[in-house]
Amino acid sequence: MRAFVALPLPDPVCASLEALQARLKVGRRSDPQTFHITLAFLGDNVPDRDLEAAHEALEALAARPLTLRIDGLDTFGGATPRVLVAVVQPDPALMALQKKVRSLLHGAGLMLPRERFRPHVTLARFPAAPGAGVEAELAAFLGRNATFGTASFTVREVVLYRSTLTGDGAVHTPIAEYPLL
Repeated sequence: MRAFVALPLPDPVCASLEALQARLKVGRRSDPQTFHITLAFLGDNVPDRDLEAAHEALEALAARPLTLRIDGLDTFGGATPRVLVAVVQPDPALMALQKKVRSLLHGAGLMLPRERFRPHVTLARFPAAPGAGVEAELAAFLGRNATFGTASFTVREVVLYRSTLTGDGAVHTPIAEYPLL
């Protein structure tokens, strides 16, 4: 099973991101129901025993609610953008929470690949060879929305999700929730 650990976003933030997406004329937009900030991707084929170990480890998570803010847009994929994202302001408490989650998972025997944590919300995906028209429209969209951001918002839980890939995109189902107190 495909699984990950993430922070869900409050409805007003999702609504703001969805309104922004509506102005994007290219790419495959992410379903606003799936907006989140990934803390740890567990893998595409996570065995049930590893999922249970992750759940047990995350039950020991102790952290306070986070106050975050989205501040800008970016693309991932280098010279040929593959993903459009809303950038989450890198808050020290968020960075510490992400490290704590990874440490708990590591302690449970889950070996996650080392990767730099770039907090973001995925807004759209683009084909490997998007073509000049798509790249030009994306560049124009980024220019028109260069100052995009949200008001600060509070996140009060971490969620372990199951992700099912479909022809229309991913469907994320919460498996367990861990409150931030």
